[in-house]
Amino acid sequence: MEATCGASPIKRRRRTKRDIDRICGAMFDLLEAEHPMSVRQVFYRLVSMGVIPKSEKEYQGTVCRLLGRMRRERELPFHWIADATRWQRKPSTHSSLQAMLERTADTYRQAIWDDQQVYVEVWLEKDALAGVLYDVTAEWDVPLMVTRGYPSISYVHNAAEAMEAEGKPVFVYYFGDHDPSGVDIPRKVEADLREFAPDLDLTFIRAAVNPDQIIDMDLQTRPTKRSDTRSKGFVGESVEVDAIPPNALRQITRDCIEQHVDRETLHWTKVVENQERETLEHIIAGLEQ
Repeated sequence: MEATCGASPIKRRRRTKRDIDRICGAMFDLLEAEHPMSVRQVFYRLVSMGVIPKSEKEYQGTVCRLLGRMRRERELPFHWIADATRWQRKPSTHSSLQAMLERTADTYRQAIWDDQQVYVEVWLEKDALAGVLYDVTAEWDVPLMVTRGYPSISYVHNAAEAMEAEGKPVFVYYFGDHDPSGVDIPRKVEADLREFAPDLDLTFIRAAVNPDQIIDMDLQTRPTKRSDTRSKGFVGESVEVDAIPPNALRQITRDCIEQHVDRETLHWTKVVENQERETLEHIIAGLEQ
């Protein structure tokens, strides 16, 4: 039979309920083992596992749709999906002085890098992955700077001033896509940082995505957008930072940071932290009498 104009000669089998359940089960298992993950990371992991084909239609129509449904139906904890847009803007307030002191005692931390020989920051191209890396950067008291593509000149200027105020060597680790713009962004950021803080002892390192990681991790690629004005001279296909499995991404971040930590200095920072927390608890006990 002759195909009608515009109709596809290939009829794709409609997924059954069993097929959908299998995909949902695979997503649950992934997230249970490696949460938090971004939706894009879940997509790339499913493609790597051969659960779904690699296409934008599968990303939107299968992964996004099913993850949304699973969360609405309470089949999946909301906090397993990293979403940096979920921020509340509200001043810190307390029901009483005692409540404020109790909260302070619970959350009080000494600034880790004040007594270290260097200062470290992690920069990230994509807002959606902030929740994936934040547990690591928060653990080590390291700023997580999200550029959302090319950052504004004011953003970089303020960052350069803050680095300069540290008065010590600065190490910046950058995480971004391997594509024409993703490769150019850190080049521009580093150049601007050096322009705004010319005397800064800065080491700027692209931590991911790098060509060797694409090979070593067998990362999923996508066609390079030739509409990108920076694509001229870019060789090969593109790779999103989301293609790196979340646990691997967190380990890369941890390795970048921990190599700069002097453990003896950290030990004494923690000793002082515990002593000062005890002081707060004594103050709270006095208010309760």
